[in-house]
Amino acid sequence: MKADYNEIIPNNVHLGDDRRLLRALERWHPAYIQWWKDMGPVDSNEIEVYLRTAISVDTDGWAHFDHVKMPDYRWGIFLAEPDPDRKIAFGAHKDEPVWADVPGEYRSELRRLIVTQGDTEPASVEQQRQLGRTAPSLYDLRNLYQVNVEEGRHLWAMVYLLHAYFGRDGREEADEMLERHAGDPDRPRILKAFNEQTDDWLSFFMFTYFQDRDGKFQLAALAESGFDPLSRTCRFMLTEEAHHMFVGETGVMRILQRTCELMREHDSTDVRPFGGINLETIQKWINFHYSICLDLFGSERSTNAANYFSMGLKGRYQETKLDDDHKLDGEQLEIARVTDDGGIDTETIAALTAMNLKLRQDYTADSQRGLNRFNKMIAAHDIDVELTLPDEKFNRSIGIYSGIEATPEDELISAEEWARRKAEWLPTDEDQAYVNSLMVPVTEPGKMASWIAPPRRGIHGQPIDYEYVLFH
Repeated sequence: MKADYNEIIPNNVHLGDDRRLLRALERWHPAYIQWWKDMGPVDSNEIEVYLRTAISVDTDGWAHFDHVKMPDYRWGIFLAEPDPDRKIAFGAHKDEPVWADVPGEYRSELRRLIVTQGDTEPASVEQQRQLGRTAPSLYDLRNLYQVNVEEGRHLWAMVYLLHAYFGRDGREEADEMLERHAGDPDRPRILKAFNEQTDDWLSFFMFTYFQDRDGKFQLAALAESGFDPLSRTCRFMLTEEAHHMFVGETGVMRILQRTCELMREHDSTDVRPFGGINLETIQKWINFHYSICLDLFGSERSTNAANYFSMGLKGRYQETKLDDDHKLDGEQLEIARVTDDGGIDTETIAALTAMNLKLRQDYTADSQRGLNRFNKMIAAHDIDVELTLPDEKFNRSIGIYSGIEATPEDELISAEEWARRKAEWLPTDEDQAYVNSLMVPVTEPGKMASWIAPPRRGIHGQPIDYEYVLFH
């Protein structure tokens, strides 16, 4: 299912057969390019980057690698291969054929889901806008830009759905996604976490480890959708999202490796005098990014999430592998509750209303698997320290625990104690200033900044000292 590269907008959806839709997207295209130049990676429009470009949705050979000027990147529209026998796997419409068009009764709910997902894509590009100036190596600079262009392509994926299936409302929503900006006090991005700054590369690797992992679970739940164009779109997006998490996991691992090497070399837990990042500092970054990502899943008890499931619009992670009736009518479960005196109790609720909690639990298990790999590497350096995910009650703004304070170890504390001790657990201005002091660009092929180890291998079979970015 090769893409048509003769069109301005590469695609595998036969865009040329629908002249009205093609013209609408071609009108949106210049605004997108202008947004990229204004809000995308700074100082990058004239350099050439060794990027992969999607050319197909086939499992083998779906991407082409070459040096490309990023404004010339061929952002395209790709949907996974259709399954003509696919049935809705959950909810009230279980076992009915999937929908090729938007069901009229669910139009507003579907549009809301697509807009919320789509808004995160340009947001992350904006959040990472300045990072190219301080890349620790050409290898990392290339990976940053690969993530950026693919987030841009994911925006195209959602904009296509809005234009193709939601008429004028969809076109207006697509326009607004270029008008909202991360951190803009007047027109911020929809989700709070996508308005946070990503100013340093430790934060970038944490972002791609934790927030792109949240993206994986959101896309996986949407890939279960009974609205087949959305499902097929998200299935292909997951292919690209896997690289983003690879960048995050290997980036954190390489920082940890360098820290461990410095700890052993100097027999000290404090590696700041030697240009490294202390394990304690890395734990603070984990505490921050993981806790704000838990909020991205929304409230543990959600009527909207229950409705999306019942309507067949958004399923659970790997829905068809779950061992239940996939409807959950009458099913109940126990969930935590904060009591009037600030303690923790439980209550019984309808399982349907706990969709966000279920997705978040799967995300937590997946996040922990990566931390286990980090800890295995630390132990291999004969260092007796384990990194941990903070408890689900820690630093929460949304959901059950938003009204209480807790330590990362699950101890409930007063607001006064939280204010007094939060510098023990979250990045301080001093921590941020130190990490920022390390952010010095390294642009010689094969060289790395002092605080990060080299990768094990290069990109697409290229050596580590390959010129991944060409400056002119």
